[in-house]
Amino acid sequence: MSYLSPSFLNLGILAHVDAGKTSLTERLLFNAGIIDRVGSVDSGSTQTDSMDLERRRGITIQSAVVAFRLDDLTVNLIDTPGHTDFIAEVERALRVLDGAVLVVSAVEGVQAQTRVLFRTLERLGVPTLLFVNKVDRRGAREADLLDDLAAMLSPRLLPMGTVREIGTGAASVAPFAFGDPAFTDRAVEMLTAGSDEFLAAYLDDPDALDCEAELAAQVRSGKAHPVYFGSAVTGAGVAALTEGVRRFLPVPSRDPEGAPVGTVFKVEHGAAGQKVAYIRLHRGRIAPREQLTTYRRVDGAIESFEGKVTGVEVFATGTATVMAVAEPGSIAKVKGLTEVRIGDAIGSEEALGSGGFFTPPTLETVVRPVDPKDRIPLNRALLSLAERDPLVDPHLDELSEEMAVRLYGEVQKEVVASLLDEEFGIAVEFEETRAIHIERPVRTVEALHEMGPWQQTPHIATVGLRLEPGEPGSGLHYGLEVERGSLTRALRNAVEETVHKILKRGLYGWAVTDCRVLLTATGYIGRASTANDFREVTAFLLDVMLKEAGTEVCEPVNSFHVEFPAGTGNAVLKVLGEARSNIKGQFSTETTGYVSGFMPTEAVHGVERRLPGITEGLALFTTEFAEYRPVYGTPPRRG
Repeated sequence: MSYLSPSFLNLGILAHVDAGKTSLTERLLFNAGIIDRVGSVDSGSTQTDSMDLERRRGITIQSAVVAFRLDDLTVNLIDTPGHTDFIAEVERALRVLDGAVLVVSAVEGVQAQTRVLFRTLERLGVPTLLFVNKVDRRGAREADLLDDLAAMLSPRLLPMGTVREIGTGAASVAPFAFGDPAFTDRAVEMLTAGSDEFLAAYLDDPDALDCEAELAAQVRSGKAHPVYFGSAVTGAGVAALTEGVRRFLPVPSRDPEGAPVGTVFKVEHGAAGQKVAYIRLHRGRIAPREQLTTYRRVDGAIESFEGKVTGVEVFATGTATVMAVAEPGSIAKVKGLTEVRIGDAIGSEEALGSGGFFTPPTLETVVRPVDPKDRIPLNRALLSLAERDPLVDPHLDELSEEMAVRLYGEVQKEVVASLLDEEFGIAVEFEETRAIHIERPVRTVEALHEMGPWQQTPHIATVGLRLEPGEPGSGLHYGLEVERGSLTRALRNAVEETVHKILKRGLYGWAVTDCRVLLTATGYIGRASTANDFREVTAFLLDVMLKEAGTEVCEPVNSFHVEFPAGTGNAVLKVLGEARSNIKGQFSTETTGYVSGFMPTEAVHGVERRLPGITEGLALFTTEFAEYRPVYGTPPRRG
């Protein structure tokens, strides 16, 4: 059994679809000597797109890990999907990163997904470098693109080089150096704006400053973002980016002592069908034959599962792994944990995420087998897919009494169909995709059930609850207004679990959210009171309270921006109007029209499908989830 270097950097490559992040991954591996030629996304010859479906479609669907060495540092490079339909895969990768490279196309510039990813990286404090790709493509930009990056992403940017012969196959990058007065002046201007201490040192003795060290410190604290230009296809500028990864991104100190603590961010099945968990190890070590406890949040409560490790592999070079004891900071492929699921915490419930970074899927569809005899195998296959992506959430649709799944978009529907066909041999068909609505309580209500002979129920439990509307987007929060010791842990958990379970279905059948439920009174009698008493009473009170509070049904809404050729504006506005769009901005030039606004998420796919036909394929349509808005008129019911 071998031991690898204890120095690791878990690096994420993120981008809007087609910005070239998988090509950049290939170039980094080629430069590191891991592969002898750069693979092509179009030809399906890349290292990280290993699924047949990924190779055929030319997109990344599942996060993939490849490793290479930079001197004494092992870099675990995580290539993530760029298409918005697979944002859940990106979220799982974000939880295990030490640093990130956000790829932007020099031609298309800052796109909707670019902004979403950058905001999320910034919110999480993930140190981030920017790589402007495709400088060799016609239409590539430099100066005005830097202006766009500053306006749309962050003003805290520092270009690390300039492009010669941009927009041609001969494009090359000339790196800047801190010995160059013009570059140093620009760096000092940005760095002093980000640190009062550095500003004071500059005013005291400018010649004694170490700008490079200060840049590294500000990058690692999320205050600054170096920008590298280049081309993943030709290799221009990639060496400078690699040096930037080594110089500016953090290599956190690792704690090898104590019990292992980690995060499961991917689950796949081995050749024999056994589960293989991808674990980012935060501290401690993992070795074969070790007993591990995994923790999972289910309906507000935390559940734990025991498992014995039967095998451990750590990434060595490229996609190859070796048998090894997993060191802190590494990414390990662990076998033997039969109950493990994506998102589980290893060793400590403290490692569980506090919630999602992105909005859960806002669409759903019923899926049925083409052959009715495949109904039971289909249910099993969907549950297997849910182990890889829990947000798919296979569930029984009450209207059709068939299985339904949650989706981010139509591309994901095609992927689910392909996976079911290729891996399980089940051909399926889908109903039309529909939006998942939510319900919000309208007013604050309270209810109390006191145990005693005067009650109509036989339950030996006193429960008081208050239901309050919360801020939009705040989710469902449960809290205590009683002493934690006023109930046993089992009885307290019974109330909390029931709150989450009952509020999955409101007055109109949709999940109730953006509210607070507070436990205001409790009482029990020794062993006479049971967890079931508290479940039944809590469910009874919540049913009464929902009817008294009333709920408002809200639909998911996306923001959008569309650019289209002059002369097609009337047709575009007609399509947007039929999609119930709320237009907030509109202007035009001699050649191009621009419209932005909001539309129901349910209408997005129809607009995407119709725009190419009315604009000769020249429209640029970007969209992202914005919020939930109240439905006017008769609220739709679910089930």
